[in-house]
Amino acid sequence: MKLQILVSATALASLTAGQALAHATFANQPVKVGAYVAAALQVPHGCDGKATTEVQVKLPEGFIAAKPQPKAGWDLEVIEGEYQKAYDNHGDKVTSGPVEIRWKNGDLPDGFYDTFVVYGKVADATAAGLAFPTVQLCGADGKVAWDEVAAEGVDPHSLKSPAPVLKIAAAEPATNEHAGHGGGHDAHAGHGNSAAVADPGMFQPVVIGDLELTAGFTRAMLPGQPVGGGFVTISNKGHHDDVLISAQSPVAGRVELHEMAMQNNVMKMRPLKDGIPVPAGATVELKPGGLHLMFMEVKEAFVEGATVPVTLTFQHAGEVKVDLPVATAGKKN
Repeated sequence: MKLQILVSATALASLTAGQALAHATFANQPVKVGAYVAAALQVPHGCDGKATTEVQVKLPEGFIAAKPQPKAGWDLEVIEGEYQKAYDNHGDKVTSGPVEIRWKNGDLPDGFYDTFVVYGKVADATAAGLAFPTVQLCGADGKVAWDEVAAEGVDPHSLKSPAPVLKIAAAEPATNEHAGHGGGHDAHAGHGNSAAVADPGMFQPVVIGDLELTAGFTRAMLPGQPVGGGFVTISNKGHHDDVLISAQSPVAGRVELHEMAMQNNVMKMRPLKDGIPVPAGATVELKPGGLHLMFMEVKEAFVEGATVPVTLTFQHAGEVKVDLPVATAGKKN
């Protein structure tokens, strides 16, 4: 017996219109003040049928120490600025940090849905939640803005283009400075330069051809954190240039080669599709805030004291397997 489902033209038109009017929203449950969260912004459609090529998200006051999740096929731009007041972050007073995130030069067709994730701390918020004004760009002439922030006492749903709101849970007394954090690890367990971390000194130097690898490490991660950074120093003691062309690890869905750099006071991160050059006679450092390995789709959070296996492939020296010790993240210098 077969069931045939017929959809009338009127119903289909109604469905399409409903999809077109869908708002950008967060997929998260309510978050407690003082907690860290991977805020997942849902982008449900493009601009009148056009594909989304850029997503701009302004971070609200009170959302600090932000770290965006890179997306394959998209460039990432992080704009930093001053906070309106100082916030406590594990005993340190922070007065500045990322204030806007931009995923750029991507391609999200109108008929598809995706999420854009930024990790950070909800340091301060009201019961109304935190609004993240968001703009979608679709090529040179398409734009959808979700940037209206509701005034006190106004229902955001009454607005035509409401900014996505991260809902806030009822407050509970914190038992220590790591409340809402879990595991006692530093919030900056990723790859950025917003916190310093020392090489744990447990990496065993490796020599492959003319290359010597030293000072390798990665960082402890929070449960559920989807990405992590890896670092190593590569010295080329030969007379011929080489290139680190790829990396793989069984603990991640994929590993990408990335660079973070300041351009016109804007921190930008981009994948290096052509690899990382290692010139003859030179030493190249993969370190926080610069060149680094990016572990994507991590299967289990990296735990301090463990090691992370990685296979590095060089253009001339070939493959080499290394184990990166997992260090804890330290405080700001």
